[in-house]
Amino acid sequence: MTRIILAMMWLLHWLPLPVLAVFGRGLGWAFYVLVRERRNSTLTNLGLCFPQLSPAERSALAKRHLMTIGRGLLELGVWWWASPQRIRRLVTIEHEERLAVRDGRPLILFAPHFSGLEAGAARLSMEFILVTVYAKAKNPVFDRVMRRARERFGALLISRREGLKKVLRPLRAGTPFYYLPDMDYGRKESIFVPFFGVPAATITGLSRLAKATGATVLPVITRMVGKGYVLTIGEPWEQFPTDDMVADTRRMNAFLETEIMKSPEQYFWLHKRFKTRPPGEKGVY
Repeated sequence: MTRIILAMMWLLHWLPLPVLAVFGRGLGWAFYVLVRERRNSTLTNLGLCFPQLSPAERSALAKRHLMTIGRGLLELGVWWWASPQRIRRLVTIEHEERLAVRDGRPLILFAPHFSGLEAGAARLSMEFILVTVYAKAKNPVFDRVMRRARERFGALLISRREGLKKVLRPLRAGTPFYYLPDMDYGRKESIFVPFFGVPAATITGLSRLAKATGATVLPVITRMVGKGYVLTIGEPWEQFPTDDMVADTRRMNAFLETEIMKSPEQYFWLHKRFKTRPPGEKGVY
């Protein structure tokens, strides 16, 4: 079955992006109707983060979100197998000149979980070698194909199980780190800081890595826009990190909140962001 799915992904990547987008939105609508667990986790997240929205408004936002997820899944083969020329044509980089800000210093690219995350990683890895941490797939065939696809332009992949220590050497040597620290990874190395006003277990890696390496932090956000994607390089973070790791981690979440409000349907709401709760607090899912 895995090989059949991979074969279908490979065949789909030949289709024009607008066609994949139409089918992807249909797939997302089917997710909303049929995949109850993910629909419920999405609606729960939206209810916690946007209590001002009515149930109908949250439902409409959840549907739009799952449509972006469906589109992203069908377009995955494009970033895994399409030619460099096609990827350059589909993904535009805004403010690429900001990458020069590192001036020989280590560089951390803070890449939150927006729908264009995979497209952004593929596009940046064509410009320079980068290192990133990934979650190893349970299926060995799928994991092998995924890893080969993500490494095809020279990116260095480190399994999350190996921990951030494996990142330190390439980061200090000048390899930019494409970092995704905005999910709920459990209690280990996490603290509770607000995310849309709700205590959220948030890892402190961005602050700790920047302090350990002297790295510059640049936010990198890739969004679906029309018939393609736009990868925006944000301004370098000034006065980061500080001696207050809690404040640094809160700053990361506050920045993320601002960016989410620009395109709320494109953030990864189906993830159980509030699964880990403070001691004594009941689960929300």
